[in-house]
Amino acid sequence: MTYPSPPDSAPARTLCTDCGVSRTQDPRRCGRACQFIQPDYATMETRVQGRTRDPARPDELHFGPFRRMLRAALKRPSDGAQWTGITTRLAERLLETGAVDAVLTMAPDPEDRWRPVPTLVTRPEDLARCRGMRMGYAPLLSLLEPAVAAGHKRLAVIGIPCQVYALRALEQELGLEQLYVIGTPCSDNTTTENFHRFLGLLTPRPESITYLEFRADYHVEIRFDDGRQRRVPFLQLPLSQLPTDFFPLTCRTCVDYSNVLADITVGYMGGEGEQWLLVRNERGEKILGLLGDEVKLAAPGSAGQREGPVKGFMANTERAAGGLPLRRMPSWLRPIVGWLMPKVGPRGLEFARARLEMKAIETVLHLRREQPAKMKNMVPPHVWQLVRPYGLTPETDEASERRR
Repeated sequence: MTYPSPPDSAPARTLCTDCGVSRTQDPRRCGRACQFIQPDYATMETRVQGRTRDPARPDELHFGPFRRMLRAALKRPSDGAQWTGITTRLAERLLETGAVDAVLTMAPDPEDRWRPVPTLVTRPEDLARCRGMRMGYAPLLSLLEPAVAAGHKRLAVIGIPCQVYALRALEQELGLEQLYVIGTPCSDNTTTENFHRFLGLLTPRPESITYLEFRADYHVEIRFDDGRQRRVPFLQLPLSQLPTDFFPLTCRTCVDYSNVLADITVGYMGGEGEQWLLVRNERGEKILGLLGDEVKLAAPGSAGQREGPVKGFMANTERAAGGLPLRRMPSWLRPIVGWLMPKVGPRGLEFARARLEMKAIETVLHLRREQPAKMKNMVPPHVWQLVRPYGLTPETDEASERRR
């Protein structure tokens, strides 16, 4: 595994997650590669997946084009993995079988386990160090040019949606013989420094936390270096103590939670306690096939109703976007609701649908408030379709000619 010297500071950009394109030899490519300037998902989905999302197909309006959705778990979970380790194991198998020369992914900073550092991995055994979750911006795509210069013509990339969108926009310029993309869902990121502040609100010794995961059962799972584990209901999290800009506008206006331009998306939302796979194309089928009988697969389930929670989220988001304090649930009621939600709230695919609709609502409300001039270019048609049932429709100056 190599840790290249950190790239130069990224040029100043508005609505930037520092995917790494601005640190390459031609930073002007941001103008045609950035998800936050003028995304064209219909064209990109057709180029990558062979077709755009079809609202008539179950769940494609929410999750984008796919061949199969699965609930999955490795039969022998990997030590140190965030879930059972499917994402890392897929990358290992690509290297082990010679399908790729190198894997471009994130590893922890040697001085801070939570800080992501882009790295290029050429040996399967080195991927073990990349397991687990990180929080913070990292210019993953800044290593594309060094990878090609090093002679790596067959490449796998593990990335979040804003990285993958830019990667796909530039894919045809890279001169690669083969590219496999393993995508992970992402709805909210923040700086590593902000994340440390959040950990400090959870325990007097934040340095003792070794693992943190937002689960689909409405709890955050926390593990400590002494072996202790703790599960905190979402409603008990100290979110009200975080600054209003804890999540930047980029993450509050992201239109691609489910990473629709990946070959295979590996997440948790629809997994009901296991991992959730969306196999999107033939390359995705090939990647998953490399696991053979190492993985157990099942159809994802779905239960509960999302309409009520989504409407409640919308009401709070409208207040937040308007600069008003959030309506807080009484302290005595939170444990009751926290106990009840995993039993009666949306679960499985219904939970995933709820999160996609929440993100769509968040995009419209926050962008309308903070960057209204960008609405007509940044909000794709499928987002308007997701929010329409909740009474949100584009105003005259928010719909570009190609969307009317």
